[in-house]
Amino acid sequence: MKKTAARSKEATHERIVDAAARAIRRSGYHGTGVADIMKEAGLTHGGFYAHFASRDAMLAEAADHAGSEAVALMERVAAAVPAQDALPAMIRAYLSETHAKAIETGCATAALASEMPRQAPEVRRAATRRIKEMIDLVARHSPEWGQSGAHEQALVAVSTMVGALVLARAVDDPRLSDALRDAAQRHLTHAD
Repeated sequence: MKKTAARSKEATHERIVDAAARAIRRSGYHGTGVADIMKEAGLTHGGFYAHFASRDAMLAEAADHAGSEAVALMERVAAAVPAQDALPAMIRAYLSETHAKAIETGCATAALASEMPRQAPEVRRAATRRIKEMIDLVARHSPEWGQSGAHEQALVAVSTMVGALVLARAVDDPRLSDALRDAAQRHLTHAD
């Protein structure tokens, strides 16, 4: 009986974290309230503290979860193509119109980076760990992997991808949004 209760509590906890991960990407950290997340998870506000010590603890788990989803998506994209095509495929997927429109389920860094400096240390730590994972993933799939400068190139690639996505989402002109994403993709893949 105890195992069933523990599994049920764990499943509920995951449901809350999943709802919070979507909510922070959709509404930002400051626009994400405990009551709204609990409602979205199908629970009452009163059960929150059975799962988290604080709102910041929940936000840290949500940031970690959202970041892990972005890294996992890029890993799946890379695994679906031959090794030499992995980096261009990841860049195309990241800068796609589909990803640009998927704010609630897309890259947490692009959705939340401007809010990050004002977050609690545990939230920043969780987001930073996932950003490092994304940089490492890009570096490992770079043709220059193992050579001097590969890590720096990955830093530039991830910065360009995130920046282009942030701007593409920010503008209200669909043609400019497309142009921002297309230009970044061409630059990073050296396509003409």
